Amino acid sequence: MTYTTLIAATELQALIASGQPLMVFDCSFDLTSPSAGAQQFAQAHIPGAVYADLDKNLSAKHGAPGAHGTLVAQEADQPASGGRHPLPSRERFAMWLSSVGFSNDMQAVVYDRQGANYCGRLWWMLKWAGHDAVAVLDGGLQAWQAAGGAVASGDEPAHFQSHFTLHTPLRRLVTASEVLQNLQQPTQTVVDARATPRYRGETEPLDPVAGHIPGALNRPFGLNLGSDGRFKPAALLRAEFDELLVGRNPATVVHQCGSGVSAIPNLLAMEVAGFGKTSLFAGSWSEWCSDPARPVERG
Repeated sequence: MTYTTLIAATELQALIASGQPLMVFDCSFDLTSPSAGAQQFAQAHIPGAVYADLDKNLSAKHGAPGAHGTLVAQEADQPASGGRHPLPSRERFAMWLSSVGFSNDMQAVVYDRQGANYCGRLWWMLKWAGHDAVAVLDGGLQAWQAAGGAVASGDEPAHFQSHFTLHTPLRRLVTASEVLQNLQQPTQTVVDARATPRYRGETEPLDPVAGHIPGALNRPFGLNLGSDGRFKPAALLRAEFDELLVGRNPATVVHQCGSGVSAIPNLLAMEVAGFGKTSLFAGSWSEWCSDPARPVERG
């Protein structure tokens, strides 16, 4: 069986027992303490898991700032997006997947300890690389342990090099210029996943400009989870997104946040709710506000 959105802890346990080709990725991270995720992994992780570091493995090198804050790569492959966590090129990402032994015949399962805030990034990137068999562990490591799942500590043995082959992207990446071109048009509905005070421009702890993309709707990503840390039932998510979109075509939705990471839970939630595939503006607010020519809205 292939899992493409969410997988329950009990389902993962059965999948491991089946012997099906599988790789589990721990994506735990902390924006305020970038080394904390690796430390958490060392303390406890699902046995056999590979640690995927947001800064080192799931983002391009930041490079040097250019005109209007544009990132200038210091390596041959240019980032696929701007912002504080620029996407690496698909080719660079495939090289990393190959280096950890991930191959095209494997089911991927991704998790973290932070409400799917970080593991969603790898879920989306694998879809973008053309790999559909990837699912988020619903409830993260906490749900795994609550279901009686074992944990390991320390380092895991290295995997043999594989050869991951890129295929046609299964999810759409949108650029800042595309968002600007379609701003406040019926063909585009921007959904901002940041906390409401940041969206309104009342506070901005990370980026140089406060506010939001004009016309953007606000849905903080944490609203997708219930009190147990798992995604809400599909019917409830659908009702909440219907209320947010108020008649707008779900297929027009472009998700964004601060740097393209916490937007993914909204994107995933829409798929769980049955809305189908939507788009991601990976550069998000951190790329948008780096150009003073782009309009900003507050309130």
